[in-house]
Amino acid sequence: MQKKEGVVEQEIMKKITPTQQERAKIEALAKRLEQKVAYACTAQKLKAVVRIEGSVAKDTWLREDPDIDIFMRLPTSIPRKLLGEISLRIARNATQGSPQTERFAEHPYLEAFVDGVRVNIVPCYDVKTGEWLSATDRTPMHTDYIEKHLGKALRGEVRLLKKFLKGIGSYGAEIKTGGFSGYLSELLILHYKSFLATLRGFAQFAQNLTVDIEDYYKGRERELRLIFPDSLVVVDPVDKGRNVASAVQTQKLYTLIAAARVYLQNPRTTFFYPPKTKPLAAQTFERKIDTLGASIIFLISGQIKSVPDILWGQLYRTKRALRKQVELNDFNVLRDAAWSDEKTISVFILEIEQRVIPNVKKHLGPPLERERESENFLFKYAHNDTVVSGPYIEDGRWIVEIRRKYSDVTQLLSETLKNGGKNAGIADLISKAFQKKFEILVNTEVIETYSSNEKFSEFLTEFLSGKPFWLEEN
Repeated sequence: MQKKEGVVEQEIMKKITPTQQERAKIEALAKRLEQKVAYACTAQKLKAVVRIEGSVAKDTWLREDPDIDIFMRLPTSIPRKLLGEISLRIARNATQGSPQTERFAEHPYLEAFVDGVRVNIVPCYDVKTGEWLSATDRTPMHTDYIEKHLGKALRGEVRLLKKFLKGIGSYGAEIKTGGFSGYLSELLILHYKSFLATLRGFAQFAQNLTVDIEDYYKGRERELRLIFPDSLVVVDPVDKGRNVASAVQTQKLYTLIAAARVYLQNPRTTFFYPPKTKPLAAQTFERKIDTLGASIIFLISGQIKSVPDILWGQLYRTKRALRKQVELNDFNVLRDAAWSDEKTISVFILEIEQRVIPNVKKHLGPPLERERESENFLFKYAHNDTVVSGPYIEDGRWIVEIRRKYSDVTQLLSETLKNGGKNAGIADLISKAFQKKFEILVNTEVIETYSSNEKFSEFLTEFLSGKPFWLEEN
């Protein structure tokens, strides 16, 4: 039975809103880390303004997932190429003894886990509004803007939107996800005034959606479209020349649109707390692939040493290059994907309509009335060893039947990647990994990798299903 509007939201709100005790704990930890970073800056003889930013500063963080952002506003005299190196050294000192991971946005920053809480220590320049030297320079202004305009009642609405986006896999601005950032979520709630109104706004999405809270482009809509060609435009209130939603992948936007429509028809808590994927048993997995009808190609590489954000950028670039190369050789790609554990293994997946296609294809030449083009066509193909039949005339144009260079997609991939595949557009780090070793598996040949890696088996189970979990009960 469909629940009344508001019932699910109230239930979720209780779960995701921090208690006073939890707030006090996180705020105390944030303050302690802020001081440690400030001391570390002083030890390096650096004049810096250190401040808590992000969801903790704005009180929009989720109870189960606190995330502390400490920003160092550093002097503009520090060269850009040294900003990351200097800030990483400071951040490592301030979080010594805690698990640390180097991350990368426009420049490196440090992610650490202190007392089980994720902490991001990020550098930026101490500049005035509009005088940005790096993308992160705007963050303190973002915090100030949200603190000033986001009333206490709307903070819960932001939490609901964040939790919903997390549930459907569309939250997070990191390259791996390509989804909605926390700041973008806050701006959407400021604009629509509630979680449900935000969903309604996206449910009615038709080609373009623009949010301009400060009315910078009021009466100048044509100019706005020229400046921002994206489907979703959310003008940054602190920088009218920036679209806060520019990093949102089209797929993540469409996922929100579709999920919003389904949720509004039938609100359910599973949107916020999705069921854990249970991997198919090995025999069931093999049976499913055998009856699929298509061919799934798995291209596996070993360790690729890189910070996660750079790694995922290279994985996605390589995925696009592989698909393009395969399609240029007449193989029909139904779907593709990339997966990595970010440590020891990365996998590219291509679902191909047919692994093996005919050796011969029909190649259309020019119509007979195009005399010059016809001459060129005949010069090229009249005595060409690749021609099986022709040139002949059919429906008023020249035709030849020629041999394909590759009729098996695995042969194509092997040839393309034997020297790393850089000429085919394979990203640099992936190309180097391919030069060392790569493996091409087809369908059930991947069973050993599937059975030995739980995260990969979960991912592949979801890939084979193809259906989002939020459609299951609809």
